[in-house]
Amino acid sequence: YGDERGGAASTAQTPPMAYEEVRDFFFARHNHIAELDDAAEHLAAQWRLVPGAAGAALQARLEQAHGVRVALLQGGDGDEAGEGAAVQRRFDAAARVLYLSSTLQGAQRAFQMATQLAFLEVPHLLQHSVQGAALSGEAARTLARIGLANYFAGALLLPYGAFLRTAEALHYDIERLGQHWGVGFETVCHRLSTLQRPGARGVPFFFIRVDRAGNISKRQSATHFHFSKIGGTCPLWNVYEAFAQPGRIVRQLARMPDGRVYLWIARTVTRSTGGWGAPGKTFSVALGCDVQHSGQLVYARGLDLADPEAPVPIGMGCKVCERTACPQRAFPPVGRPLEVNEDMAGFTPYRVSGAAKGA
Repeated sequence: YGDERGGAASTAQTPPMAYEEVRDFFFARHNHIAELDDAAEHLAAQWRLVPGAAGAALQARLEQAHGVRVALLQGGDGDEAGEGAAVQRRFDAAARVLYLSSTLQGAQRAFQMATQLAFLEVPHLLQHSVQGAALSGEAARTLARIGLANYFAGALLLPYGAFLRTAEALHYDIERLGQHWGVGFETVCHRLSTLQRPGARGVPFFFIRVDRAGNISKRQSATHFHFSKIGGTCPLWNVYEAFAQPGRIVRQLARMPDGRVYLWIARTVTRSTGGWGAPGKTFSVALGCDVQHSGQLVYARGLDLADPEAPVPIGMGCKVCERTACPQRAFPPVGRPLEVNEDMAGFTPYRVSGAAKGA
């Protein structure tokens, strides 16, 4: 059924954009790239990276093994005015200099150095993964390599085995994990969504990042949870309630139209690249899992998991949602005839012919 580019008809007429191909590339692999995880875990041990303090070791590796010097870009530095605020990482291969924005925090600089090390240390693994994918052009292949390098960076800073053991010991408390490993809320959430190593699996999470307008800029799933591709996710989902409580974790038991119940947690993350008047960005980041795994999470404490009325009924988006009696509906469901009666007004918009399903 359609996608973000304009409805059901566009799917057959418009080929996927490069970033959509890459998104599907990771989705098809359940957001777990085993060869990169294994390599990153080995190198993290070899380089003796310390949780929350890996920056110095990564910088030393760049200099000693690759002759790459790290320099900071200030606002106004670089080839263009203000590049220090606009660019996080820029590698000058000829001069052997890795430029990082001075606005980055310590953990962010470490991540960018780890990303550059992916291109320098394991280019064969990046290329091998891309060659085995059905990507249509060079733009998609380049985006895929960048995505894989970012994956390697996360796996290098948060090595699989040690991170999983810490997550289980802390009952997947995201804020405590961030404190232990010295990384941000979103980084922890993203890493938790990748822990699907055979024989050592973590909770299979769904990961999503949205803005206030409902645009989904990141979505990954360790299982087969299907996010809407037609745009406009459910307004009853707690991922949007998080914007009303910035900086606080919001949790929700949610029931999908197929009857399955999920535990979702969401929180806002805010980024700024400058001082007063500089544009920033705010997202809501959410993690979800099937309710059967919720007992492993600190966030399930105090919830009545046995109460069939506790979960909030949500859907994947109004245009594809089967809940025809939902009072929050913004659009009629695709392919369903409407009942139009000028002599009657109901509380549910877009009354659909046939038996209604509860909101």
